[in-house]
Amino acid sequence: MDLVIGPLDLAAHVDEALAVQAVAFGLGPDEVAVRRQIVQRHMQYNGARALGATSRGMLIGFVYGMPNSRTHWWSTVVEPYLRAGGNEHWLDDSFVITELHVHPDHQNRGIGRKLITTITDGAAEPRSILSAIDTDSPARGLYHSLGYVDLARQVHFPSAPRPYAVMGAPLPLRRR
Repeated sequence: MDLVIGPLDLAAHVDEALAVQAVAFGLGPDEVAVRRQIVQRHMQYNGARALGATSRGMLIGFVYGMPNSRTHWWSTVVEPYLRAGGNEHWLDDSFVITELHVHPDHQNRGIGRKLITTITDGAAEPRSILSAIDTDSPARGLYHSLGYVDLARQVHFPSAPRPYAVMGAPLPLRRR
């Protein structure tokens, strides 16, 4: 496979990225429309950046994130859960992985690992945080293998049908 990992102008390629996310995450058209607005807003935040994985000129995976801010919606939702476990300090000086998705036809080939390690290698912050659906899944297995630990479990986001886990890892991420 002719895989290329590199910077992605996510604002310009939001529809391609969300098509990957829709397949990988099982999103319907209404959810994609909402996420499109969210991605466009996020990419205006200071320090937000994205990487894409392309093969034969097609986007097959992407990751984006930004320095965390306690004023961002995500932080306001997870803060009480982190505080309850004594992990509130993880919200400071952290690079948050907002989304990471690889098309199912290209999963289990190290693409997600390469995307997340490459984007966090460029982070100025000493640690990274993210949220993932709170189940034993290949995604959570990947995050654990990179050094992420559970900081809070059973985190409920408004309108999300399933609970999430908030995870954190010191940077740089652990390599195999």
